Amino acid sequence: MPWLFKLILVVHVIAGAVALTSCWGSVLTRKGGPAHRRWGRAFTTAIYTASFMALGMGALSLRWPLAMHPQLTDAVLYRGLFGWMMIYLALLTMSMTRYGLKMVANKRDHAANRHWSMVGLQIAVLVTGTNCLVQGIWLGQPLMIGVSIIGFGTTATYLWYMFRPAPGPRDYIPEHLKAMVATGIAAYTAFLSVGLIELFPEHAFNPIIWVLPTICGVAMIGYFLRSLRGRPRAATARRAT
Repeated sequence: MPWLFKLILVVHVIAGAVALTSCWGSVLTRKGGPAHRRWGRAFTTAIYTASFMALGMGALSLRWPLAMHPQLTDAVLYRGLFGWMMIYLALLTMSMTRYGLKMVANKRDHAANRHWSMVGLQIAVLVTGTNCLVQGIWLGQPLMIGVSIIGFGTTATYLWYMFRPAPGPRDYIPEHLKAMVATGIAAYTAFLSVGLIELFPEHAFNPIIWVLPTICGVAMIGYFLRSLRGRPRAATARRAT
């Protein structure tokens, strides 16, 4: 059903384009302000839409890998790359987005972060990430191995915070920040990989290309976390004067 794949791909690309642009509105506006929340809603809606479309494309690629990607020739390899890995990455992106949103929504009710849907989504990421790792080892694809490890790390840190008995009153802020920037990293990584498939198929799974958004995103997270740590000190200094 290539026509269905193409239709889903169009929706995925449109949603991805909205996510790529709206994420900067969230980054550049005052955190917690009305504009930040509006940009954030646009970003998360687009991310959820793109992720659901990615699940559909992944499922179709599992069933008919070469029919969905006629420019390719290795059904087993691309069933793993465009099927199993895409499904895993879609769930990982949904997980990061939902976690980031719930950190703010549940800032006064930490126990709500342990809702079954939150825990269940983390388990789904672990299961599909493990499958991606196994498939990557079997296929000899370091990219699949690498992205699976990222999922293990994020899920472990999310579950650790979700089950903390009594986090501090402002601890949700860096959790929200890290999750939403990670979602932005996922959006730009997908953009680069899809673009490379169309323009330079031989470089579509070059690990260097895939890691560039992560480097930029980690730098951004570090900058904002330093800013957060500096605010209490600045407030104390103002009170002292």
